Amino acid sequence: MPEMESVETVGATSRGSKLSKFTIQRNTCGPDDVTIDIKYCGICHTDVHFARDPLPMPVPFPLVPGHEVAGVVSKVGKNVKDIKVGDYAGVGCFVDSCFECRPCKTGDENGCDKMATFTFGGQCATHGRIATDSGHTQGGYSKRMTVHRHFAIQIPKTYSLQAAGPIFCSGITMYTPLKQWGALKGGMNVGVVGIGGLGQMGIMLAAAMGNTVTAISRNTTKKEAALKIGAKSFIVSKDEEQMKSATRSLDLILNTVSANHQLSTYLPLLAFKGRIVQIGLTTEPHQVAQVPMIMGMTTITGTAAGGLADTQECMDFCAKNNIVPETELVDWTKIDDVYDELNKGSDKVVRYVLDCDKGF
Repeated sequence: MPEMESVETVGATSRGSKLSKFTIQRNTCGPDDVTIDIKYCGICHTDVHFARDPLPMPVPFPLVPGHEVAGVVSKVGKNVKDIKVGDYAGVGCFVDSCFECRPCKTGDENGCDKMATFTFGGQCATHGRIATDSGHTQGGYSKRMTVHRHFAIQIPKTYSLQAAGPIFCSGITMYTPLKQWGALKGGMNVGVVGIGGLGQMGIMLAAAMGNTVTAISRNTTKKEAALKIGAKSFIVSKDEEQMKSATRSLDLILNTVSANHQLSTYLPLLAFKGRIVQIGLTTEPHQVAQVPMIMGMTTITGTAAGGLADTQECMDFCAKNNIVPETELVDWTKIDDVYDELNKGSDKVVRYVLDCDKGF
């Protein structure tokens, strides 16, 4: 067992409980590790799913959510040569993996054959490079975190720390399918369904890559914001005429909607051999007619975050192209209110970010 230290956190003591402050034990900095004093942590809908919603998997409590960590390096292990004390660094969705399987060796740690360890709610013993007193990983609603260097993402000093955390979740989650399906080269017609924390990143990234972006939402509330950040057109998904006029117009659709719905709504928008990528987490199954898929040679696929090399690449791409997500800073007493808003469906094109530097 590695040496441990006490760290202040905010989390849920049981499913559905109000968030509260408590202290946990985390591993200290070993020879291959980096310790980050956390300044900010983005609040993702996945945090809500784990802390409140019934998931088809056991969730351990007490639970400290948060996987959009951004802060300042306070310690580095003796074997770490490319990060120094005072640098900006962050942590995304994963904090450990086996390092030995094909996905890990090819930079897809998120697809680890032995399962990558999620930043919160994962079992520390699976790969053994991170430890807490509870035996499961605890996330970024915290004052400090220590991870293996491999899982620390470098943040350029020129980039806003407050905005950096969402790059490691919503940013990489959108960057991965854009890169995988050819949009990084530009010249594609890309649709983004759902204009929230994920959607805003998808629009900005796809536009910066040189693609023509169509924003798709259930009403016009976010139209102005979507057009401002890079969308060239806007479709109201409940408007039958608008949907019909956009038939077979999109090469790639990124579907970020996390409320239960039917993806068949969007399939007619796909061009021949088009692809729709499922990104938002839903609990009810989708029903899809097979014949239109066969005739259109369309593809339904999914993605969840990305590997560490791509995450660093995404961070650097955002810094180079001045892609900065719209954020709103909150203190820990407002997290439950944010969870309520996210569950209802926020009308804001914003990523809420927890201020970890004060108020604990």
